[in-house]
Amino acid sequence: MNTLVRYILIIGLLTIKTSTFAQTVYAGESTIDKAKVSGLYLTLQGDGKQIEKDWETQLQKFGRLTSSRGTYRVPNASISSISSEPINLVSTVKSSRTSATIFAGFDLGNGNFVTPGGTGYSAAEALLKGFADSTLYGQEVKTAEGGFDEAQKNHQKMVRKGEQLQRAIEQNGKEKEKLLKRIDENAKELEQLNKDVETNKTDQATALTELESRKSNIEAVKAKKNN
Repeated sequence: MNTLVRYILIIGLLTIKTSTFAQTVYAGESTIDKAKVSGLYLTLQGDGKQIEKDWETQLQKFGRLTSSRGTYRVPNASISSISSEPINLVSTVKSSRTSATIFAGFDLGNGNFVTPGGTGYSAAEALLKGFADSTLYGQEVKTAEGGFDEAQKNHQKMVRKGEQLQRAIEQNGKEKEKLLKRIDENAKELEQLNKDVETNKTDQATALTELESRKSNIEAVKAKKNN
């Protein structure tokens, strides 16, 4: 059930967010290893470090990837949508906590880079846009799952709180029974005390009569001596 709820929640959130995935890809140049390279830029808002990791994973799909100080290269990249022949792909990523800017240059051979209006440009643009959708989708899923997990933890916390309250109610009921029993015992004890008070009054009167009798007896004995 939790898996189903999680799936429905994520799909709902992603349906709302999907419209924001469209990204602008623009042409430009970058200096890589002191050489001017023509290519395409893509800037994405989000977890920059995660975007860079996702882009590295994407590049690995095209061939043997090497990287050095933020520069990625795939010397014989296989990207059929751009060219039927292997191409030399070079890319850089500048990432921060909240964004990442990707530059990718696609060398069709002999320094003939993909440029606007030229061979493979539309495909290269589509590749970057597709990556943007994919990585942002992944981040939306991660965010949605994080929200779900937090809500689930809170629900479980409330369930435990409810169980604690139920146990407290049961304990309260037991204490009430003890108190009611004690009240009943107290009432019986008071009734007995009242009876004992009445008995004591009678005993006091009897003792007083006995005391007066003894006093009279003493006075009578003394009177005989005087005679």
